[in-house]
Amino acid sequence: MDALAPQKGDIVIEGKRGLDTFASTSLDFILRSKGIKTVVMGGFLTNCCAESTMRTAYEHGYDVITLTDCAAATSAEEHRNALKYDFPMSSRPMLSSEVMGLLGA
Repeated sequence: MDALAPQKGDIVIEGKRGLDTFASTSLDFILRSKGIKTVVMGGFLTNCCAESTMRTAYEHGYDVITLTDCAAATSAEEHRNALKYDFPMSSRPMLSSEVMGLLGA
């Protein structure tokens, strides 16, 4: 999709081979090299790839914020359950508007 194509200056993470975006990629190295301590994330599937990435980010010591309205699953029930029971253990679930407010945007 052209609207989502990388733009000049974007960092592109390549090599993702499994559920977790950190596995088999340079994501952790890139974040650390830039002094990034907070990961704000969303994604698909809420209860699979997004959850795996959230857990690894937390285990790597990042402050993780999950955008509850920027994630999806194959059913509303799976999405709600992941956000209610799993994500609060390793992240701070928030609406994107809340995060934008924290950023002053």
